[in-house]
Amino acid sequence: MSRFTECFAKLKQENRAALVTFVTAGDPNYLAAMQIFKGLPAAGADIIELGMPFTDPMADGPAIQKANLRSLANGQNLRKTLQMVSEFRQTNQETPVVLMGYFNPIYHYGVEQFIADATAAGVDGMIVVDLPPEHNADFCTPAQASGLDFIRLTTPTTDDQRLPTVLAGSAGFVYYVSVAGVTGAGSATMDQVEEAVARIRRHSDLPVCIGFGIRTPEHAAEVAKRADGVVVGSALVNKIEQAENDQQAVDEVLALCRELSQGIRSAR
Repeated sequence: MSRFTECFAKLKQENRAALVTFVTAGDPNYLAAMQIFKGLPAAGADIIELGMPFTDPMADGPAIQKANLRSLANGQNLRKTLQMVSEFRQTNQETPVVLMGYFNPIYHYGVEQFIADATAAGVDGMIVVDLPPEHNADFCTPAQASGLDFIRLTTPTTDDQRLPTVLAGSAGFVYYVSVAGVTGAGSATMDQVEEAVARIRRHSDLPVCIGFGIRTPEHAAEVAKRADGVVVGSALVNKIEQAENDQQAVDEVLALCRELSQGIRSAR
């Protein structure tokens, strides 16, 4: 049984949604990022998305773009990102870890080598933003064959005709991008969220997690009433940018994570 399956089964018993947190690997630097990564589960994160730093993150808004630049400036690369997961797995075998990013760094690393190394490190799933289903053979199919779940993004513009194609071969969970735009953009109405979740569930039995534009415990709680998971990224990453030092960055991110978790846990 995959970590995703175990996680969502446990949450179903507890009658609550998952808190899925996103941070960029190596932001603000390796040691502080590692402290945040290791601290997130105790602060209430159920699933952790770790961004793979890239020079041109075209789906991301200003907050995560800056996080990528901070991370790269401090020498973060894909090998160090996998090293972070290996280090995390020394003390945590339960929390699912998703690597999220773009195909270019994986391609340069070498697809076969990356899949082998990611699996060995303890990665559970992949979100590759710029790799549509038409390119499954390039990465998705071999990744799934090696036990790495490939998590698809669906958006408000993914219509009923396109949805089955997008969801074919999906695993882990479905990530619904609730607004048409980049990360950290405006947020969808609850009616739009309900309608989208119902539509996805007509096409897939996988848990549906909703992201983009969720910033507060109150907003997270509203989404948690309607979906299987709530994804928060830019709000956490902003705490790192605003911090005056590494320790403050760690403390602020974990404090917000605790608040978001409490909001979600009180939602139902």
